[in-house]
Amino acid sequence: MDGIVNFEMFLVAAILLNLTPGTDTMYIVSRSISQGRTAGIYSALGITAGVVVHTLLAAFGLSVILIQSAFLFNLIKIIGAIYLVYLGFKTIMAKKTANEQKSLPKEANKKIFLQGMITNVTNPKVALFFLAFLPQFIHTDAGVTSPIPFIILGLTFAVTGGTWCLITAYFASMATNKLRENSKVASVLNKLTGIIFISLGLKLLNTKVTQ
Repeated sequence: MDGIVNFEMFLVAAILLNLTPGTDTMYIVSRSISQGRTAGIYSALGITAGVVVHTLLAAFGLSVILIQSAFLFNLIKIIGAIYLVYLGFKTIMAKKTANEQKSLPKEANKKIFLQGMITNVTNPKVALFFLAFLPQFIHTDAGVTSPIPFIILGLTFAVTGGTWCLITAYFASMATNKLRENSKVASVLNKLTGIIFISLGLKLLNTKVTQ
């Protein structure tokens, strides 16, 4: 493939990395457990859209600016952390019944999608990962003169990751389907989800630039 080296190795590495539990997986599992399959699927799609955004940023050099600027890095990190903590408290305070959670309106689905995308885009660790990982599979000259290899590798990573996220959402929601039918249990699951979101936000604050 023009400009890309060891694509097969990249594909295997991408799949293995996506299978490794991380912030995105925890976010999707939490959504799926507390709100069901539809919410989990829209969260997975949102996370995948965020990966596409990071792909484009890396391809056109914007991520380099982010990594070289401690101010921008910390600003985005703080915004992302605050957003996750906000979602956490909002989820804890929610008082939806189990029946309401079963049939989320289209507006809510769009909101869940955007929330998933924002949590991924505002995570500077993803930008760090893309700049450290993708160049290893790009021919030096091609990487400098063309964004195409970055885009191809990034979209490949997004597709493999998105597939795994959808599988995760499906099985996490299916495993807890009976639990969500009990309103008291559903309320507890909501609060646990909120706590996880807050924890992810606080964890994000510990992210540091590695030069």
